[in-house]
Amino acid sequence: MFKKFAAFSIIFFLLSCSDNQAVDIDVPTTSKVEKLIEHSKEFERQVISFKTPGGKIHFAIGFGIANSIMVEGDGGNIIIDASDSVFEAEKIYSLFAEQNSNPIKAIIYTHNHGDHTFGTAFYLKNQKEKPQIIAHEDTDYYVQRIMGILNPIITQRSTRMFGTLLPKEDFINVGIGASLNVSKSPTGYIKPDITFQDTLKTNIAGIDIELYHAPGETDDQLFVWLPNHKSLMPGDNIYKTFPNLYTIRGTSHRDVIGWINSIDHMQSFEPEFLFPSHTKPVVGKDKIKEVLMVYRDAIQYIHDQTIRLMNQGYYPDQIVEMVELPEDISNSPYLYEFYGTVRWSVKSIFNGYLGWFNGNPSELDPLSREEKAKRISKLAGGNDNLLSQLKAAVKNEDMQWALELSDYLIALDFFNDEVKNLRQQALIYEGSRSSNPNKRNYFLTSALELQKGFNGFPISVTNEKLLDEISIDTFFDVLSVRFNPKNHNNNIFKVCFNFSSGVIKNITLRNSVAVISNSKETGCNIIVQTKEEEFKKILMGISNPITSIASGNIVVEGGNSTFLEFLTKFQ
Repeated sequence: MFKKFAAFSIIFFLLSCSDNQAVDIDVPTTSKVEKLIEHSKEFERQVISFKTPGGKIHFAIGFGIANSIMVEGDGGNIIIDASDSVFEAEKIYSLFAEQNSNPIKAIIYTHNHGDHTFGTAFYLKNQKEKPQIIAHEDTDYYVQRIMGILNPIITQRSTRMFGTLLPKEDFINVGIGASLNVSKSPTGYIKPDITFQDTLKTNIAGIDIELYHAPGETDDQLFVWLPNHKSLMPGDNIYKTFPNLYTIRGTSHRDVIGWINSIDHMQSFEPEFLFPSHTKPVVGKDKIKEVLMVYRDAIQYIHDQTIRLMNQGYYPDQIVEMVELPEDISNSPYLYEFYGTVRWSVKSIFNGYLGWFNGNPSELDPLSREEKAKRISKLAGGNDNLLSQLKAAVKNEDMQWALELSDYLIALDFFNDEVKNLRQQALIYEGSRSSNPNKRNYFLTSALELQKGFNGFPISVTNEKLLDEISIDTFFDVLSVRFNPKNHNNNIFKVCFNFSSGVIKNITLRNSVAVISNSKETGCNIIVQTKEEEFKKILMGISNPITSIASGNIVVEGGNSTFLEFLTKFQ
């Protein structure tokens, strides 16, 4: 029984490194990526110290993806963004401490992304007093969602986009940082204990701090303004590359107009020091003003021109061919497409306003992928002829067409070794020639997945300490979306959980869904009494439910075997 259940375990896993893969692919060196290679200088690993009007600020860059910033105060310091791992946080702080070893009084999250929050646990175990953790009120919600219901697909797509499985010789950078290193240590996220909605003004260790909600790359984004230091920390709302108005790893719609307004708000303070969470600082009021202006204007241009063409009835695939940045701003080093691209941004803006339907009636309810492939194959004269066209496309280095042809053969279940090899060649060709690291890494990793010996996406060791930071509500949300109705008959079945903390949770299986509720109910088929931590351990695969029942850590009214069978309905 447990062996069957173990395959379901809700493991909140993270990206793993290429050391876990024994396979390799042959990636040619091309001249088209020289600018991307040059861009790596932007992330040379170092701590840079600045003397501002208000005191000293230390800036760590090149450790993982996101920068980490330490501001010196009176008898204590604050950290802005804690890096992507405890592993990197320890390295960063060893260098910070050489400059000033006073205790860390507060850690500020500019937003929810793991490369800014997963290193926090290091500071808790190395400080006599727990630092305050400060963030926007929505930050923890988004962290819970990423670690919960979206974890598997976001992890898989992030692995591709950040190239964490690629051999070192084939990897260049991730556009906004050197590399993603979250797999080098267990997740160190710690929940915020101080949050705000719009504005928070406070003083910590003698440092006047102003925090402002600033929607942009994320809805919970904030920026930090230190008035006495004349210093601005914009989070991810600006960095030295065209912004990710959409990220190919997957995201909810990013508020582009909100992003523009946030930059305008930041500019109103006329900062003299700009410390972004990615890429190097900018010093000088005039230079910062110029950077912020060209950045926000580029975003507005893409937004406005997309809307203009939408209103003329063009489809998104047409608009991406019609919108490009004007030459007078496209040459700005802050707008090179080393992270986001204009094309992806146009599609995201269209979708954000009008949704997935592009307006073309033929695409409202199109043929299934398989049915379309059958008809394309028939037009080509059969699968063998379709394969011949694929071979010709690869031979002629018409690789995007080759990828699309291989899609048809995959849909026709004609994905033999020859087709895999041709598709892999197309992916390597396109990926190796792209100067956008997101596309490059995604394509090359997709090629790696086709290599014989690829063992799938590895997972990191489960971190039991993370249990306290993931709410029981998140675990039940995950259960809801992991319910497989094929494993259950149509009978209504209710399981009621009474946790020792006083929390009540119920799962009712009905109409092929798992309905979660929080109030005390009657008519339960099973009543489960346990601690929240114990149930979390079971769902994370740390504890065996059979052992938990035998030890009395879980008490079931209604039948132990029935409860174990209930768990197998989720996968």
